[in-house]
Amino acid sequence: MPVFVPNSGEIYRGEERLPAPDPWVRHLAYLMDGGIPIGRWSIGLDPLIGMVPGIGDLIGALISLVIVARAVQAGIPRVAVARMLANITIDTLVGSIPLFGDAFDFAFKSNLKNLRIYEESLLDRRASTVRHWWFFLLLFLVAAAGFAAIAVGLFALARRVF
Repeated sequence: MPVFVPNSGEIYRGEERLPAPDPWVRHLAYLMDGGIPIGRWSIGLDPLIGMVPGIGDLIGALISLVIVARAVQAGIPRVAVARMLANITIDTLVGSIPLFGDAFDFAFKSNLKNLRIYEESLLDRRASTVRHWWFFLLLFLVAAAGFAAIAVGLFALARRVF
């Protein structure tokens, strides 16, 4: 007997396994990004680990990759996995900047973002992919504008010097 899963638009046969959120991944994401309540805010272990000089952000990124690995095992779309990896990359690169990166780590909760992407992709594999493609288009445009600004600046500097 076919089973319709609400909000997914998909019908599963009786022998198929229904997509289910992973409680272990949910717990890991919460622990890394919001496990320590401080008033109306919460922080996790990720920004605290990131404060270790040299390797803190790298250790945080490796722990975050566990969530991505579980998402890949669950079979979520590749573009959603790429978006999760982009969140980890942004968190790691910006978080490695002294002082500013530490403040950024407390605000940018990449593990909870990745958990949301993972669970939304489990429910509806097709609907979320368009949003992820728009994210990558915007990311590309911002990166291209940044490189163009650097090139124009270097060109202007070279004209003044030479």
